[in-house]
Parts: sequence; structure tokens; C-alpha cells
Amino acid sequence: MAKEKTKVTLIGAGLAKPGLDFVYEGIACPECEGCKVRKVCHNLQSGKRYRVATVRANTRHDCPVHHEAAVAVDVAEAPIVALIGADMAIANSKISYEFSCPRSECRSYRLCRPDGIVEGEKYVVGEVLGNAPDVCERGRALKLVELRPA
Repeated sequence: MAKEKTKVTLIGAGLAKPGLDFVYEGIACPECEGCKVRKVCHNLQSGKRYRVATVRANTRHDCPVHHEAAVAVDVAEAPIVALIGADMAIANSKISYEFSCPRSECRSYRLCRPDGIVEGEKYVVGEVLGNAPDVCERGRALKLVELRPA
């Protein structure tokens, strides 16, 4: 298996733990504008889910947003559990993820529109986890899968 591609970024010291998943939301604070390490903090793609692989030693930076300081970590794109059409749920196949259901009141909405998915991007179906936990209100046959970045 190929080694996971990682990227160095900065996150709050209180969050910097190997295995932590987070969705990068982009620049949201005006305090970041004049910061000397801003480019390292904001070098991820907005809306994607990442997992902390390692925490780098001795890399603390004062930060007005993360009051404990920001530290350097290696991150990789994290797998995402999602519902997709049963006809696309084939292990190791590549799909383009599209948000097809607008029903926000549906019990499966968070699995059909999971945090960390970027609409239109390519993903690989890593593992088929089983059937959808609830019946689709639109009558679609759905499978629960783990998606990895393509």
C-alpha cells in the first residue's frame, strides 16, 4: 500500500493529537491577517476532512485564536463515512461525489451530505460497510461506505 501523503500545518495545541479528525473551515478570524505563520495555518483546502498523523516536537507559536498556542502537525486527508447509491458501492472504484438530496430533515441527511466531502471531487470507495441505517425517504437503494480521496 502506498504511503499516505501528508502536509504540515498548524492547529491549536489543545487539538494536536494523533488520530484527531477535523474539517478545515478556511480563514475565519481577522486576527490571522497580520500573523507571520498565517500561510502555514491556512494551507489546507476549505471543506475537506483531515486527520492528524503526527505532532511535531518543539513547534509552538503564539496565537491569538488558539490561546494555548498553535503547533505544527502532519495531516492527511481522512476517510469519510457516507451513503451512496448501491450501484456505485463497489470497493476500490472511483466516484465523483454529488449531493443529490436536499431533504435536511431526513434522518440520513448527515450521511448523504457528510462534513468533509467536497461536491464534485473524486473519491475511492475504500470499504462497503453495509446497508443504509434508515430507509431512504426518496426510495433510493443506498449503501454505507468509507470514502478516501482519489
